[in-house]
Amino acid sequence: MNPLEAKIHLLPYRAGTKDAEDPQVNEALALARSNPELSRWLEAQSASQAALRGQFQRIAPPAGLKEQILSEFAASQSRSARRRLLVLAPVALLTVVALLAVFWPPRRAADQPLRLYQNRMVRTALGGYAMNLLTNDLGGVREYLAQHRAPADFTLPTSLQHATLAGCALSDWRGARVSLLCFRTGKPLPPGAASDLWLFVVDRASVDHAPTTTAPQFAQVSLLMTATWTEGNKLYFLGIQGRESDLRPYLL
Repeated sequence: MNPLEAKIHLLPYRAGTKDAEDPQVNEALALARSNPELSRWLEAQSASQAALRGQFQRIAPPAGLKEQILSEFAASQSRSARRRLLVLAPVALLTVVALLAVFWPPRRAADQPLRLYQNRMVRTALGGYAMNLLTNDLGGVREYLAQHRAPADFTLPTSLQHATLAGCALSDWRGARVSLLCFRTGKPLPPGAASDLWLFVVDRASVDHAPTTTAPQFAQVSLLMTATWTEGNKLYFLGIQGRESDLRPYLL
């Protein structure tokens, strides 16, 4: 992880919460401890968040707001009563929004293990890996992966078996080995890129909430259109820069 990636993971980080339990946030914090510039940035970022949180926490509902709303509602349905309620409603709404902003726990990617896994693999495909083996020989790829204790007994869709294989790489997910198979679609590659179609294979048991169906589930994850499915005890995650119609032919 480089300092720029660390900043991305640390932007929503809140000190003193469970945010540090996220493996990537934990890795970014470790980098900050050894990188003076990143450490200064994190200190300033944390101070800004603390100041903003303090301002929200000082927001309090107007005194007697609840009682006033209830009494107004119970009063006659006269035009003057309705007019006063219309004045109070925006104040109450703003107060509720402010309180929710402070006390409602944000939705964290860590609460969605499958989505977190998908995001991590997409970041790997888009720049966080180097191929360990350059070859178009699928048998050679399986042998290499098996030697390095990564999933090698995977089953490829028929159309993907005929795609141009560029090589493979090794990744990991919370202590589990992940096999990355790199393919070329035949389209011009960006400078420095070796592939533009990526398949990640991992033991299904290592990713909580993994789908149980063999039918691909399509989703846009960051810059990639992806398909996720399970076959046997393996979880498959295929990604391409394009649309769903660009990905479907590789799943036949």
